Amino acid sequence: MVVISCALLIWKIVYKPMNKLPYFVRRLLFGTALVLGVTFISFLLMVHFGPDKTYELIGKNPTEQQIAEVRHALGYDRSFLLRYGSYLRELVTLDFGLSDSSGEKVSSMLARSLPISLLLVVPGFVLGNGLGLILGMLAVWYRGRWLDRLVTGASVAGMSVSFLIIIIGLQVLLCTPHGLNLFPVRGWQVDGLASYLFYVTVPTLALVLVTLGYNTRYYRAIIADESEREHIHALKAYGATPYELMLKHVLKNSLVPILTRLMFSVPLVLISGSLLLESYFGIPGIGQVTFDAITSGDQPVLKAVIGLTGVLFALALTVNDFLYKVVDPRVARS
Repeated sequence: MVVISCALLIWKIVYKPMNKLPYFVRRLLFGTALVLGVTFISFLLMVHFGPDKTYELIGKNPTEQQIAEVRHALGYDRSFLLRYGSYLRELVTLDFGLSDSSGEKVSSMLARSLPISLLLVVPGFVLGNGLGLILGMLAVWYRGRWLDRLVTGASVAGMSVSFLIIIIGLQVLLCTPHGLNLFPVRGWQVDGLASYLFYVTVPTLALVLVTLGYNTRYYRAIIADESEREHIHALKAYGATPYELMLKHVLKNSLVPILTRLMFSVPLVLISGSLLLESYFGIPGIGQVTFDAITSGDQPVLKAVIGLTGVLFALALTVNDFLYKVVDPRVARS
């Protein structure tokens, strides 16, 4: 009862007055609160309750003065709110200090590796979602027929195969002397379009294969659900062509869940997808930087990656809310 009472009180004080604000202001305030919540939780778990590095930086039998100096340098003697404020300042200024492993500025490492990750995952992301949407539409168009069953069965089969198995299988098939030996197994030496295609082809194929099954099943489900709406049946009865129904009505009305899928896939593909790809293909992107930081316990790099990932998710949600209003103005009134 206490929790319910507190929730109702917060709703009356905060949420109900916010509904009177313009949609843009409401979503901006919600996005700001989400960023603060995500960064607070990540700071609490990783930094405040994280490992104490004091005794890693001093020798044996240290004096109390030496311990105090190291703890002061690490900021352990400051209050929780001051340390959290410093963490927010790091996120805003993109100044995360120096890496524990290499001594390089963390911001420089991210600036160097992030463009590589984008070049690596964008082709697979676009192709995986584009092909998934096309296959989902074809499956609904020929629902109940052999093409629908083929697409559905292939999607389930694709979802059942591990990403790691796909990567290793493509490497053996396309990158080794035992296979076709057409592409490099590891490395990233890009200086033009030809070299870029040479290095990105196999990782792109791996990303497309691992995401195509999930995307196709998802897009088929939402398009099939939309095609059963009453207004679609009414338009069909009034003589609308299947082409017109699919593109002008079904696909248009399915844009909200499609946008949700796309926006929330960006942080996942950029971080988790690139981590496996870059680790196995030896590509110096953000995934490889994250993997090296995990194995070496490089806390400044991990703080930067986890914090920026949380901010990216919050930004994706906020941008997604604004796109909702563009494709469906009724969202702003809900």
